[in-house]
Formats: sequence, C-alpha cells, structure tokens
Amino acid sequence: MKRTAITILVSLLTLPVLAQATAPAAASAPAAPAPQKLLVEIYRIAPGQHLAFLQAIASYDEANRMAGLPPRQLYVHRDGASWDFMLIQPAEIPDDKSEALGAAWKKLGLPSGADFFLSFRQFISSHEDTFVSGPTSAADYLATRKNK
Repeated sequence: MKRTAITILVSLLTLPVLAQATAPAAASAPAAPAPQKLLVEIYRIAPGQHLAFLQAIASYDEANRMAGLPPRQLYVHRDGASWDFMLIQPAEIPDDKSEALGAAWKKLGLPSGADFFLSFRQFISSHEDTFVSGPTSAADYLATRKNK
C-alpha cells in the first residue's frame, strides 16, 4: 500500500513537468533570430604566454568597444582536450564600423599587418579556426531545407 501511494504521489508531481515538456514548442517559444556567420578560433597557448595572450585579446576587445562592436566571446578550457582558449566572434566587420575599428586600433597603438602576425604568433603554440552559422536549433536549421 505504501509503495502504491508513493507511485501515485510521484506521478502527480511529475505530471505538470511532463505536460510542459511535451507541449508544442512553437506555442510558447519566441522566434529565433536569424543565424549569423561566426568565426570560431581554438588556441593552444605557448608555455608562459597565457597572461600575455589574454591581455592582447582584451586590448582587441577594447578596440571593438571603441568602434561600437561587441567583444569576442571567450571560453576557457576546463577539462578534456588540449586547447586553452576558444574565441567566437562575428566573421565580418560591418561596413559602417570598419573605419571606426581602424581608428580605435591605431589610437590604442595595436600592431597591424606583418607586425600583428608576428606579435600575435608569439603567444600561440597551435590554433584552429573555422566559420560557422548560428546559433540555431536543429528544427530551425531543418526548416531552411529546400527539399523537405
């Protein structure tokens, strides 16, 4: 009898959760923003260069802020694979922000061209980058198919 009462109680308590989980998502979820083209960079930092790398990224983000652009999204490794930092940022600079970003870069005295390449590479042991589209959901991505 006690086991039956517990089973009924658990069933009654979980019913609202199950009902909410199985309700159509479209009825309550707002429309997702259109995915954007993003650049994902994964870095393995040279020994002893972690602080300098983060300081450089912070200065690049300051240039973005001065130009009215968002900072890069920084992810810090915790466990698992051998990377240290991952950055996610828009893949393209909007045309109306390009001049302001160049001026901010110059005002902060940040390196450009070959000087940027050589100074930034001192922080890096290895890196990978790729372009992605997102964020999105599987359902929203499937809805973009031409052949349904």
